[in-house]
Amino acid sequence: MRPGAATNLVAADPSRPTGRGTTPSPPASDTTAPGADPRLQRSLRWLIAIRLVVITSVVLPYLLSQLSSTTELPTFDFLFALAGLTYIASLVYIVLLRTLQHRPIVQAFVQFAGDLVLVTGLVYFFGGIGSPFSLFYLVVIMVAAVMLRRRAGLLVATIAYLFYSSLMLGLASGRLQPVRTILSESEIHWRLPYNLAIHLFGFYAVALLTSYLGENVRRAEEELELTESSLADLEAFHRDLVQSLSTGILTTDLEGHITSANRAALEILDQREADLIGKPIDQLGLFDRDEWRLLARAAPNDARTRRAEGEISAGGQNLLVGYNLTNLTDARGTAVGTILIFQDLTKWRDLQEALRRRDRMVAVGELAAGIAHEVGNPLAAISGSVQLLSTAMPADDGQRKLLDIIRRESLRLDRTIKGFLRFARPRERSVESFDIAALLNENTALLRNSEEASGTHAFRLELDPPSADLVGDRDQISQIFWNLARNALRAMPDGGTLTVRGSLDGPIYRLEFQDTGRGMTEEQRARLFEPFQSFFDGGTGIGMAIVYRIVQEHSGRIEVESSPGAGTRIAVELPLAESVVPAIEV
Repeated sequence: MRPGAATNLVAADPSRPTGRGTTPSPPASDTTAPGADPRLQRSLRWLIAIRLVVITSVVLPYLLSQLSSTTELPTFDFLFALAGLTYIASLVYIVLLRTLQHRPIVQAFVQFAGDLVLVTGLVYFFGGIGSPFSLFYLVVIMVAAVMLRRRAGLLVATIAYLFYSSLMLGLASGRLQPVRTILSESEIHWRLPYNLAIHLFGFYAVALLTSYLGENVRRAEEELELTESSLADLEAFHRDLVQSLSTGILTTDLEGHITSANRAALEILDQREADLIGKPIDQLGLFDRDEWRLLARAAPNDARTRRAEGEISAGGQNLLVGYNLTNLTDARGTAVGTILIFQDLTKWRDLQEALRRRDRMVAVGELAAGIAHEVGNPLAAISGSVQLLSTAMPADDGQRKLLDIIRRESLRLDRTIKGFLRFARPRERSVESFDIAALLNENTALLRNSEEASGTHAFRLELDPPSADLVGDRDQISQIFWNLARNALRAMPDGGTLTVRGSLDGPIYRLEFQDTGRGMTEEQRARLFEPFQSFFDGGTGIGMAIVYRIVQEHSGRIEVESSPGAGTRIAVELPLAESVVPAIEV
């Protein structure tokens, strides 16, 4: 703690999934309808665009070839009519995307039916049984199997085969007139059964194989999404866990620059994250650059050597911090930085000091009681005998003067012994409700006219509110006032200002004594409430120990701020009502 710092003495989304408990949803079966799946909607839009590209790529070369040809074909308008119908159908599909947006499966089958009609028209126009465009049936089947799974793929394969076989049989029987003839009659007769058989096998084989592959891809995508979701939930869980810790955690890179900080670290260091990230770790003040390098180098080897304590400056005061360094590694075990884990031990240190002080006061009190008991009776006999001897001698006798000195010193020793007894065996408290503001006003008026006050001392009394009721021992509260006020005046031998403040802070009455005297060193402030620790000539060192005990019995708190040459401020916080729970020292 820096000199002048305050010493406090109390003398008295469960809803968030974690990822680990997430139950994976089973993959959809063949009978499960995708419903209004947004992915299916996107696929239908892409299907419309691809269809337009395909029909345009078929019609455009044909148009160019016809423009460069001098031969007019009577069937020239058929392909353009087919293309026009395709463009019109695409507009209808776009309208259906809005009107049937909650029934994407119906939209899909409407488009598949239109595609089968389009492919059948292309096969008919470009040679019938010898047309290469029959391969487009396979494309439609694959798209159906991927988008709507196996059952839809088999259904589209069946419809496609019905369209293809009906077209082939109609051309072979003469019911349909071919646009152009690519094969001879003999080739048509032997290729017809072959094409029907190979297309039957091909259609169903493609439907089954594509649906199988599509299901595997879909299952892999679902597992990937589930894994990503679990990883995201686990990452959020770990982030929340780190942020919820009361221990400060900082991570650095290999160069010692801070890369992350949790909420507790920011609160302990009293800094914003934006100001802390990127800052060299040695600027915290726990260690210098060379010490950091030695500690970071030792991190992978011996973690015990890296546990230590140190002081840092944060929020305008020095904090005692216990810290530990450990290695930060990636998934492959490679060191990528260092983790600094630290805690604010200032309150624990104050607690230890308060406990040690209490133990010393108990021991000293028992000792004082014993000494006072053993010395009190002989001292009374000595004082009485000296007084009798002094009355039997003339007033101007030199021996009588010596006896008077013995008598005065005996009386002073008697007062000291009675002070020890008050400290060791305090009387029972007389609990009553009284106006503490009025008590402060009365005592301050008496203090102005006391022997301790001189013309060089100024007094200020600040009461807010002017009246406040406190439950406690009126005489003991007055004793707190006089002990603190007298010490403040002694700290200003050459004069100064003593300010006494009384204020309400919720259920607490706060009493402050602030002087402009010589102040205290860090060591003096730490030993202020220990018995027999007087910092003034002629003092017994019991007054502040008695103040501490009274505040303890009233379940109160004492704060001390002081530094050499800057004066001292002592604040006493007292509960307005009697505390049911005994005070705890920290």
